[in-house]
Amino acid sequence: MNRVDLKVVLLGNSAVGKTSLVERFVNERFNEGLSYQNTIGAAFAAKQMQVNGKRLIMGIWDTAGSEKYDAMSRIYYRGAKAAVICYDITKSNTFQRAKFWIRELREVEEGCKIYICATKNDILEHGAVPSPNIDVVKTYTAGIRAKLFITSSKTGENLNCLMKLHKILCLIQIMYKKLKR
Repeated sequence: MNRVDLKVVLLGNSAVGKTSLVERFVNERFNEGLSYQNTIGAAFAAKQMQVNGKRLIMGIWDTAGSEKYDAMSRIYYRGAKAAVICYDITKSNTFQRAKFWIRELREVEEGCKIYICATKNDILEHGAVPSPNIDVVKTYTAGIRAKLFITSSKTGENLNCLMKLHKILCLIQIMYKKLKR
C-alpha cells in the first residue's frame, strides 16, 4: 500500500477491545474464539472506502495499551487526523486512562479529531454496570468537544456510525488537500 489518505490511531488500555474494533471495522467480523494477545508496539490495518465517488484509503494504527509502550505510542499518533480513544464501559480505570491519552494526543496533534469509544457494550446485557456512569462520560466528552460512541465489536453496535464519521473525515481531508494546492 503506497498511500494513506487519512491516518487514524486507536489508543487505550490493554484489553479494552481496540484490536477487536479494528477487526470488526476492517474485516467485518469478531473473533470470539481467539484468546487475548497483547498488541506489541502497534498493528497497522488499511480500509478502502468510497466517498463521493473517490476511492480513499484509511490507515488505522492499533497501538499497544500497556504502559511500557507509552513512549512508543507517541510515534504512531504523529500526523493522525483522527483518534479513537477506547475504554471498557465496565471498568472506570480504563476511562481514567483514556483521559491520559487525550492529554497526550493534544500535546502532539492539536488538530486531531477525537472520538471516545466505550467498548464492550454487549456485556451490559448480562448485568454488568457502566463505570463510570455514562452521564459522567457524556459530560466529559462534551467538555473536550469530542464525540462519544457506545460500541460492541461482538455485535457490531454503533460501528457503522463510527465508519460514517470516518468517511466524512476522509472527504474533509480531500477538500483540505485541494485547498492547499
